[in-house]
Amino acid sequence: MGDKKRSFEEALKELEEITEHLKSDNITLDESIKSFEQGVKLYEECSGILSEVKQKIEVFGS
Repeated sequence: MGDKKRSFEEALKELEEITEHLKSDNITLDESIKSFEQGVKLYEECSGILSEVKQKIEVFGS
């Protein structure tokens, strides 16, 4: 996505869209694999964002 960092909400929305696409009946195996791989990347991105936020909260909570 270039230099612009995607927000958590944007990444989560895209992950939800991929999930719905994977549930559809009209998807090929190749599309399923590509969508799954993209979903894993988005999951990792969301997880990383949440970890950063958790660290910030822990710093401010100390």
